Amino acid sequence: MRIALASYTFKNGDIDFNVSQIQKALLNAQGKADIVCFGEAFLQGFDALCWDFEKDKKTAIKQDSELMKKICELTTLYGVDLVFGYIEKAGESDEELYSSCAVVQNGKIIHNYRRVSKGWKQFDITDYHYKEGNEIKPFLYRGREFLIAICGDLWDFPERFKADCPIIWGVFVNYEGEYKEFLEEYTEQSSKVAHDVFMINSLSDKPESHDIHGGAFHFCAGKIAAQTKNDTEDMLIVQIE
Repeated sequence: MRIALASYTFKNGDIDFNVSQIQKALLNAQGKADIVCFGEAFLQGFDALCWDFEKDKKTAIKQDSELMKKICELTTLYGVDLVFGYIEKAGESDEELYSSCAVVQNGKIIHNYRRVSKGWKQFDITDYHYKEGNEIKPFLYRGREFLIAICGDLWDFPERFKADCPIIWGVFVNYEGEYKEFLEEYTEQSSKVAHDVFMINSLSDKPESHDIHGGAFHFCAGKIAAQTKNDTEDMLIVQIE
């Protein structure tokens, strides 16, 4: 099985552009990978929310929305499956928002994970509409189990993610300080949960975000087995048995 980790640029609030980025990655992965994985909240852009629920609910999408159906259809068009982060709208009256991650295989969502840590939102000003998930369970893909984690999950609840299966870790990290220290911290944290952790950090088009460098990484047994160059839109392809 070949997994592609896409460290691509998103534009905050520009879903059309971000979908085109997903489409570009699926095209680039044809014949090279079985599935392409994107980072946290890639569909809308990590900073697409303003923490005014009446506005933010228009930015979020439902699992059964026409846009989601369009994205799912791309996997059948290109013959490559997909993992991507998005802001999800849910609940009986569409009153709940989550930072979620969808796994799409052959045109259908086979798994939807909701971030369990609260660091995705400005929790000092947000209300009950902005929620976290509470379910952490593996999904089966091509006969192999995987776990999904989103950014702060592996920092806040590492004990809940300890697993014998690989973890796909979508993040959006803007860090200060030495790049080497950043890598050391994330590599060490990955070693606390699983033998194989695939981390995807997106790039942002925000010109003021000089401390956002993106990158895709395969952490293996507490070491960096492979990575893309930072500050470069690229895709890391990892083969696993």
